[in-house]
Amino acid sequence: MRQEVLNWLHTAVPEVRLQHILRVEQMAIALAEAHQLSVVQAQQAALMHDLAKCFAPEKLLAVAAAEEWELDPAEQQVPHLLHAPVGAVVAREQFGITDETVLRAIAAHTLGSPDMDAIGAVVYLADALEPGRGDTPQLHHLRQLSYGDLWKATYETCVFSLQHLLERRRPVHPRTILTHNGLLTICRQSTQSVTA
Repeated sequence: MRQEVLNWLHTAVPEVRLQHILRVEQMAIALAEAHQLSVVQAQQAALMHDLAKCFAPEKLLAVAAAEEWELDPAEQQVPHLLHAPVGAVVAREQFGITDETVLRAIAAHTLGSPDMDAIGAVVYLADALEPGRGDTPQLHHLRQLSYGDLWKATYETCVFSLQHLLERRRPVHPRTILTHNGLLTICRQSTQSVTA
């Protein structure tokens, strides 16, 4: 299966994107091992997270229409935001992936999701924090945190992404806000249970 996906990716994305995908795959495996999660699910989702990354806007919108998704204005303005959920469709249709955990992780790797599970968090973190993203003190901190406290790292990475969008005056998808709020609740509950 892995080789089949790699063969497909070689024809669908440029080499620089493929290298990013491979780094995300390696980090997702390492995070899954660190948090005693399914390495198979993390590896599959990470390898396939950017299947639709290089699809033209028209193709992304066509898949969304075929799937009868109700689009947010942000997705209509920036169809590239659809590459994650469209990637999950490609994983299902092209590679026969039926594992809902894997499909949800692919679909939520960019914007997150207020109800994402641990595998989703692993892929979200690996995509945002893989070594090719840079080596600032903040990224270094988030990488270290991701191996210790999965949900706190996911929350702080969501905040980091939001700050990035706001500083550059980019549109913020409502699901990013919902993801932030959901993760904030998880982190607060975790802190309360530790101090109780």
